[in-house]
Amino acid sequence: MSPSSPASPPASIAERVAAVRSRIDAACQAAGRDPASVVLTAVSKTQGAEAIDAILATGQRVFGENRVQEAEGRWADRLADLPGLELRLIGPLQTNKAEDAVALFDVIETLDREKLARALAVAAAKLGRSPRVLVQVNTGAEPQKAGVLPEEADALIQTARDTHGLNVEGLMCIPPADEDPAPHFDLLKSIAARNGLSVLSMGMSGDFEAAIGRGATHVRVGTALFGERNRP
Repeated sequence: MSPSSPASPPASIAERVAAVRSRIDAACQAAGRDPASVVLTAVSKTQGAEAIDAILATGQRVFGENRVQEAEGRWADRLADLPGLELRLIGPLQTNKAEDAVALFDVIETLDREKLARALAVAAAKLGRSPRVLVQVNTGAEPQKAGVLPEEADALIQTARDTHGLNVEGLMCIPPADEDPAPHFDLLKSIAARNGLSVLSMGMSGDFEAAIGRGATHVRVGTALFGERNRP
């Protein structure tokens, strides 16, 4: 580009959504899968009202949030006007926030310990509301990252289901940033299969095509939809 050439305008959110959906369709086609078998979860953490309005205008209705309080501020006033909205908690959850999370979220993707399973069960009984639950597996055994270790996942799944009566429908993982994600996706799929779980939340902006190729049912995409994330 010459110095006098005008720069291309940044893509709009609508254009980014269309591009991501096109990439999902292509990845599904390559994997011999129906594109309808993959749900796009828009990671809306830190996004302002203008960005949320723009992505809602595209028909997007599934959103992932990292923090309970932030999500309450972003969505509480919108819930009545968006009956098809699905909110998914994709960030770590403290037990003292379990009741707030159960009240707001349709799906909690980050169950990673028995103490949290107990807190979620108590909150569900109190509120009469039972969100679906995913167990987060720390496939890379990274000490700084949330998630149950792979070798302990079966026991947590069984306890969450049988002891606490939670509606565990699948698994979630975040592979190490500096490793090939494919083996981590394969590991998550194998744990899900032996536990009879059908939902796999795996794959983000940089690797969701690989995740789809290995069976992802939900991909969590932020940057590719909204651009570089706004910092709180």
